[in-house]
Amino acid sequence: MSVHLAIDLGAESGRAILGILEGKRLEIHEIHRFPTGFLKISDRLYWNIFRFFEELKKALHLCARKIIPDSIGIDTWGVDFGLLDTCGQLISLPFSYRDKRTEGAADSFFHKLNREEVYKITGVQFMEFNTLFQLESMRRDKSPLLEIADSILFIPDILNYFLCGIKKTEFTFATTSQIFNPSLMTWDPDLISALEIKPSLFQDIISPGSIFGNLSADISKETGIPEVPIIAVAAHDTASAVAAVPSYDRDWAYISSGTWSLMGAENDRPVINEASLRSNFTNEGGVQGRWRILKNIAGMWLLQECRKAWESEGYSPSYDKLISEAGSARAFSVLIDPDYKGFKSPTDMPEAIKKYCMETEQPVPQNRGEITRSILEGLALKYRFVLGQLREIYGPDINRIHIIGGGSRNDMLNRFTADATGLPVIAGPMEATAIGNLLMQAFALGEIGSLDELRDIVRRSFETKKYDISPGRDKWDTIYDEYKKLIKRGV
Repeated sequence: MSVHLAIDLGAESGRAILGILEGKRLEIHEIHRFPTGFLKISDRLYWNIFRFFEELKKALHLCARKIIPDSIGIDTWGVDFGLLDTCGQLISLPFSYRDKRTEGAADSFFHKLNREEVYKITGVQFMEFNTLFQLESMRRDKSPLLEIADSILFIPDILNYFLCGIKKTEFTFATTSQIFNPSLMTWDPDLISALEIKPSLFQDIISPGSIFGNLSADISKETGIPEVPIIAVAAHDTASAVAAVPSYDRDWAYISSGTWSLMGAENDRPVINEASLRSNFTNEGGVQGRWRILKNIAGMWLLQECRKAWESEGYSPSYDKLISEAGSARAFSVLIDPDYKGFKSPTDMPEAIKKYCMETEQPVPQNRGEITRSILEGLALKYRFVLGQLREIYGPDINRIHIIGGGSRNDMLNRFTADATGLPVIAGPMEATAIGNLLMQAFALGEIGSLDELRDIVRRSFETKKYDISPGRDKWDTIYDEYKKLIKRGV
């Protein structure tokens, strides 16, 4: 038996999950959960990394009262970073990727290297909040922080540094930055030169399944956890989640469903060509030499923000209640593109959806059920759209979809996805990210020998639910034709 502790930070909440691996079965227990969310100061959005670290230490203390783990691993969302000075101190709170500072940064950077050149180097989807454009916005705005900075650490790097005092960047996370070159398997010198920053800011890259170091004596004394190894798991949460897909071959696509929906397939090498550029697909590192060819889709963010808006009005609906209300709403009353730019960070998401419907000359949804249903139908239709693009650039057949993460609990969205795509859906495990994190810790300590063995443990340990295609799904084909016209308009 071995025991591991996963710290899994998402954009909405953080979790500390204890995993007990005995033989070929993993048992998990949540020991701590806390809200994350960005911190708004003077119209700027930050991550309160110091509060996250306090919650992390609280999780260690709670764990010490139950059972001592053999290791600890951390995963978070991608791209965001902090800057440290020559004394090893954070210069400021890390910005959130939803902060508006990156507006126009991509266009600014493309005056030095054009879009095609950047994609050929990195194979990464263009999104204005990528690390490349965050740094470009700082250069463009003449931020003094870049002059002071001695090193760049990404969000999980910072927390690992706080735990063990070692500065390194884990491979899967580095590949989210749009500064990593998969041909060179390191940071790209031309991109760094174009940013006009010091190459020495970037850290050595460590492979997933390696050991960073041991928990520091100070943190050990404070929390009651011995100086156990800190593991470089797949530090990008999607990479950890995909590692835990309970499959056994290659004829599947995945949707890691949470605040974001990340849809793609797994391959032995990056796919960087004209088709992948045209469809704006990304290539991010996985575990054991795998690559994830995928696309970011705005996921449950829309419903999360609607729920916040309704809470501010005095109504506090559970997600189950909202989905129940959606079940009573008329199907396909409106069609929305969840990736519409106006949904990135509005002050009022329900109003943003209503405005989108007016701009696209559609009926305006009148209640929570209609808005919720429009979000779920819009996501399912976007999954079909992205699936078509994926099939164009990816070789093997795709015969089913694995939905993992918190969104795998959404029965309505899972049924919509099966009917919209015409493929069976296998939903679960819900805590895929934490499971992948835990099992990569076991891999690092020699308890698991391969990715196939890791996934076999997932299949043995966690239940999944299959959604077959409904007999009356033909209406989705008709609606999809209308949806494609909406996407083509680019509103």
